[in-house]
Amino acid sequence: MNSEQRTDTSETSAPARHMPERRYIRPSELLAYSLTSYGLNNLNTFIGSTKQYFMMSFLGLSGTLYGTVGTIASIWDALDDPLSGIIIDRCRTRWGRLRPFLVVPLPLWAITSVLFYTVPGFAVTSMSKFWYALIITIIFGIGMSYLGGWELLLYNITPNLNERSRLIAANKFINLFTYLPSLVPVFVDFMPKLTSNAVSQQSVYKGFSVIFVVLAVALVLFGFFNMRERVAVISGEELHDISIWQSVKVIFKCRPLFVLMLSNFFSSVKGVGGASEDFFWLNNTGKLSNRLLCSLFTGLPNYFTTPLTPFLVRKLGLRTTAVAAGFFGGLAYTTLYLIGYAPFGAEASLKNFIYLTAGLTVCGLPNHVISVCNPLLTGDMYDYLEWQSGLRNEGLVNAVSGYVNKLSGSVIALLSGAVFDWIGFTPQKDVFGNIVPHKDKKVLQGIFGIFALAPAVARFGYGAVLLLFSVHGKFKSRMQDELAVRRLSKSRKDILPAESGISDDCDIVLEKHKEV
Repeated sequence: MNSEQRTDTSETSAPARHMPERRYIRPSELLAYSLTSYGLNNLNTFIGSTKQYFMMSFLGLSGTLYGTVGTIASIWDALDDPLSGIIIDRCRTRWGRLRPFLVVPLPLWAITSVLFYTVPGFAVTSMSKFWYALIITIIFGIGMSYLGGWELLLYNITPNLNERSRLIAANKFINLFTYLPSLVPVFVDFMPKLTSNAVSQQSVYKGFSVIFVVLAVALVLFGFFNMRERVAVISGEELHDISIWQSVKVIFKCRPLFVLMLSNFFSSVKGVGGASEDFFWLNNTGKLSNRLLCSLFTGLPNYFTTPLTPFLVRKLGLRTTAVAAGFFGGLAYTTLYLIGYAPFGAEASLKNFIYLTAGLTVCGLPNHVISVCNPLLTGDMYDYLEWQSGLRNEGLVNAVSGYVNKLSGSVIALLSGAVFDWIGFTPQKDVFGNIVPHKDKKVLQGIFGIFALAPAVARFGYGAVLLLFSVHGKFKSRMQDELAVRRLSKSRKDILPAESGISDDCDIVLEKHKEV
């Protein structure tokens, strides 16, 4: 169906520009959405920043084995995602299309999140450790595949783009207060000393995993009972007439989707550097808890950049804002690496720490700009797909993009572990089994290279790829007006009086669209 045909079928409803902006989200719903995201973000931040460190340091996986676990699990996820996407898209329940996926996968990701930080007695050989890590990682991935329905809920809570932008910005601002994961290194450093090693570093990690799981589960359940879906979608009967193959063909014609998938690939490269953070702070600066001290300062600008981002998007445009943030981050990380991590000499630890804090603060300036832009770009892509085909196949789109992202993520996972073997790194332990700093200068320089250069490549690639994202400017404005017409036609069919004048307004806007 071409754009002219789509326009012709939409001339019976009200235009977006000729009607007052309607607000949909209640304050209680905004709170529910933000708190649900906050609980999951605490858990995901904890796992993302500590899982590799724990499995290599305490479970005893080598860098290559850890990378192999991540690679195989990513391939499995890629095979599982199409099935989960189809199920999510075709789900119709009394609780909505997407809300059920807040609670259905809950046991899978909740239990395995604790098992990540458990060293079982049978895991004594390299292969038994490998199989244990692989099995729980795959089960966790299955749970997260269906939790993807929660992520898609964002684009169905409200059809109002400005309201969606404010919702994302408010949510990202609340997530700036995700302090709990940053406390973990402090407890890891000091709890064994305060308890004369009665509480080990390993026990600290497991205790925090339980805390974060309980918090996430409680807030997910709260969110389930306090959110609604409002974007009109085709009924189950209409969907029954559309084959899965038709849906897939529509998706593969969506160019903005593939641009976002490529930008996501470059963003995932940053994860190679993120996985090295605990290794960097412990080995290169002497204390794991330095990471927390640094984050107390590097996170401060985010309290200004996050609420500022919707303003930048309105003034500069969404694509321009995202591209500029990417290039800025790439330049900042490159400069950090060229200066080095100890420019004042190995003995000037305080000066080096102050420099690193200042440098990482500058590097982090675009982080939350990008974190707000990404879901907005994804929302534009979903809207483009609906405009192009009349379908909102978020689940299947998410599955296709997840398929590609996880296949590329398998490469990133393998790389994240393998780079530590390439630089000759092995964990150093004391007599109590606790991890102590490395002394080899060559290894330390290698860790810093992973820490700084991976994010630089990620940010430059992200900004460059988004130059190809076509949903922006006048085209985006016209697309949104046409979508508003169609959605109103679907949601108000047979209830609008003929004398309302809505169809007359519709004709005016659509004539303007044809001129454009």
